[in-house]
Amino acid sequence: MSIDVNNESGTEVDEQAILDIARYALARMRIHPLSELSVIVVDAAAMEQLHIQWMDLPGPTDVMSFPMDELRPPSKDDDESPQGLLGDIVLCPEVAQKQGKEADTQHSMDEELQLLTVHGVLHLLGYDHEEPDEKAEMFGLQAAIVDGWRAERGLTGPSPAPTVS
Repeated sequence: MSIDVNNESGTEVDEQAILDIARYALARMRIHPLSELSVIVVDAAAMEQLHIQWMDLPGPTDVMSFPMDELRPPSKDDDESPQGLLGDIVLCPEVAQKQGKEADTQHSMDEELQLLTVHGVLHLLGYDHEEPDEKAEMFGLQAAIVDGWRAERGLTGPSPAPTVS
């Protein structure tokens, strides 16, 4: 799996954890091991520009996903998906820090960025949360991936609750 993490935010983030959880999520979703993903960490001003440009919404947001080859998880009968470019995930640590503090289970900015990375991966794979049934499926899968990754690393305490909308 080729995953690039590029921190352009000026904020220190745990880039290795972002890389690790992205790799874990893609493996869990059985995405071809030669597929490519880019994760970009930006400041609030850059995220706000992207949010306005692509969503026509004001203010910065937590995560945005820009799919390339529209890869999807393989069916139950297939071993893995075809190889390809997944696309870009853009994260904003300033928004992540605020959301982590405001969450029911308060958690760190880095924990929120890990959750948002999984959220972004799922969006790249075609998952959405516009409808209640889609939201239940996506957020359930997101929680299972984050919990599995944390368990493999022996991390204790509750996993971050979804704070993305």
